[in-house]
Amino acid sequence: MIARARVAVRGAVQGVGFRPFVYRLATELGLAGWVLNSSAGVFIEVEGERPAVEAFLARLTPERPPRAAIHSLETSWLDPGGYRGFEIRESADAGALTALVMPDIATCPDCLREIRDPANRRFRYPFTNCTNCGPRFTIVEALPYDRPHTSMKAFTMCPACRREYEDPLDRRFHAQPNACPACGPQLALWDAEGRERARGDAALGATVAALADGAIVAVKGLGGFHLVVDAADARAVARLRERKHREEKPLALMFPTLDAVRSACTVSALDARLLTSPEAPIVLLARRAGAVPAVAEGVAPGNPYLGAMLPYTPLHHLLVGDFGRAVVATSGNLSDEPICTEARDSLVRLKGLADLFLVHDRPIVRHADDSIVRVMLGRELVLRRARGYAPLPVPLGPGGDHAPPLLAVGAHLKNTVAVSAGPNAFLSQHIGDLETPEANAAFERVIESFRALYRLEPAAVAADQHPDYLSTRFARAQGLPVVEVQHHFAHVAACLAENDLDGPVLGVSWDGTGYGPDGTIWGGEFLRADRRGFTRVAALARFRLPGGDRAVKEPRRSAIGVLYALLGPRLRDRRDLAPVRAFRAGELDVLVQMLDKGVNAPETSSAGRLFDAVAALTGVRQVMGFEGQAAMELEFLAHDGETGGTAYPVRIVEGGPAGPYGPALVVDWRPIIAAVVDDLSRGARADTIAARFHQALADAIVAVARRAGEPRVVLTGGCFQNRELTERTVRGLDAAGFRPYWHQRVPPNDGGIALGQLVVAVSRA
Repeated sequence: MIARARVAVRGAVQGVGFRPFVYRLATELGLAGWVLNSSAGVFIEVEGERPAVEAFLARLTPERPPRAAIHSLETSWLDPGGYRGFEIRESADAGALTALVMPDIATCPDCLREIRDPANRRFRYPFTNCTNCGPRFTIVEALPYDRPHTSMKAFTMCPACRREYEDPLDRRFHAQPNACPACGPQLALWDAEGRERARGDAALGATVAALADGAIVAVKGLGGFHLVVDAADARAVARLRERKHREEKPLALMFPTLDAVRSACTVSALDARLLTSPEAPIVLLARRAGAVPAVAEGVAPGNPYLGAMLPYTPLHHLLVGDFGRAVVATSGNLSDEPICTEARDSLVRLKGLADLFLVHDRPIVRHADDSIVRVMLGRELVLRRARGYAPLPVPLGPGGDHAPPLLAVGAHLKNTVAVSAGPNAFLSQHIGDLETPEANAAFERVIESFRALYRLEPAAVAADQHPDYLSTRFARAQGLPVVEVQHHFAHVAACLAENDLDGPVLGVSWDGTGYGPDGTIWGGEFLRADRRGFTRVAALARFRLPGGDRAVKEPRRSAIGVLYALLGPRLRDRRDLAPVRAFRAGELDVLVQMLDKGVNAPETSSAGRLFDAVAALTGVRQVMGFEGQAAMELEFLAHDGETGGTAYPVRIVEGGPAGPYGPALVVDWRPIIAAVVDDLSRGARADTIAARFHQALADAIVAVARRAGEPRVVLTGGCFQNRELTERTVRGLDAAGFRPYWHQRVPPNDGGIALGQLVVAVSRA
């Protein structure tokens, strides 16, 4: 009996070889019909003997291409249509834009073999790709994903490439960036004035020679420029830091091979899988003890970890492979600016930073930094979500199917934005801190890009409650309804969505700072929450920050604030304590007056500032060179330390500050700080103090969970990038019978805020 089935496939099914796969499967089974891309996904009709059609449907999901992800598959049975043969039809533009744009995909083994094969016509061609790899998100201009909708439309395929592109049995069938040396993008090496030094493979050779001579080269890659230097050349690394105004923050490394990574770092099986995955992120890895120093100390000064990645484009494979050892590959920008993407613009924006510019003529439609991950509790935790991950969606869950289109504009730091289209939230690539005009311009470009890509006319905008965030001001200027979402609630909502939870849960939302609706700075919050709202169950006890925002960069000020809460003005007598010694007597008097009078000394419940305070007390860091440095170094100490079976005491106090947001419970950290000071007086090791402090905070979370009585506990916010805190807390919650949840592919830091804002806005729509 002849049967016909119509199939609607939604998910990551464009740009991954899905239509050629459908063609091969249908013809193998002797079926007639067609397949096409549309704005809403891939649509198929197959016709033939009923058992063959059923076999086609049964094999569609398990045998799909490796980078395809089927989120939904709807089948309707129809009367036979009399098809003859199977065809791949032209894409259809009509319909709601719910198809998924694929992220950029690292070079596949087949393409890598070709660029290394002297007999292949793509030998040493830096822009080789196929349906299994190559640029996607950074070149697509509109949906559906077809060559005329990409930045490759400027390159006319030669006859050989055209034959591959049109052959359903070729792995380059409808590979939209398909090209070769005869018809595709080309390399050029420029000097600092934009004068061409070399072209093609000669440009690569000259770049390798320049790196060996200590030059800083700006390299245009997939989603923007890298600044590249020899990682073993201490002088070149120091010169890069000086020019980039990046004194201490670690620099990312690109190694030529996995074995080269292993020679410098400890690499677990999961680390290796991440390094070699299609996402190819930067992975934070512990330095190998006693390894031959192939990396200058200035790459990550005083840091036991290195941020390592492998080449992920043919250009990087050729460049780093020819160089033969690790290079620094840091974002091509000045601090606090977005990554540079245009060749001519790079001559202006990177003037004085780079000695040479290795550029190409394939336009970058949208920037994408390298993603950063670390392994925690046996699985990946994304810390910066960009290349390889963005813009894959997160299902919105309840209400997503019926919600109007919405825009969420994220936070002020580590900004991302998000849009809803159908049942999914599409989270943008990392934009960065909105501290400069260039960053704000990038923020607005990304929003416009997403609106155009998904043809989105938002019905409302979700934003942070902080009235001075530039993202919130942008939201209020759009002339649309604004859904304001409290910062720490947005963190919890993001983690709910990622873990497919509705609530209620106990959300532990800890970070450096967030606007509290009571007018104070929140940051150590325990929220009983679902997707619609929250109540503040508990919070860390408040203390004052002398100098306000200056305390964010000076942990010694946070330490003075907690010491004042413990000792009052008598803290001036404790010259044995490092943060007290860090100020001259006159400066200390001014700070104490601020605290006495509450002038320029705002109150905070911030867990991040508490970490800073203990880092200053232990002598780890009094003034920071980059955000989170003090807490990060305290974490490293804790990893090496032992509690000796004794954590610092935790005290939970009932009856917090009055008012609608006054928590019922307060975690009084003063006994912890008193014990830290006591240990310091006795000459205890700093790593022991750090370990006991981390364990005390983990114990505090378990103690509040017992009082709150919610069986599910969500851990979110920037503090849970800290592996020591997270792992100790998860172990404690597990032992106490709770079910802990934390982030995986959405950052726990402010990079996840936009997703949380969107989830709350959808639930309230």
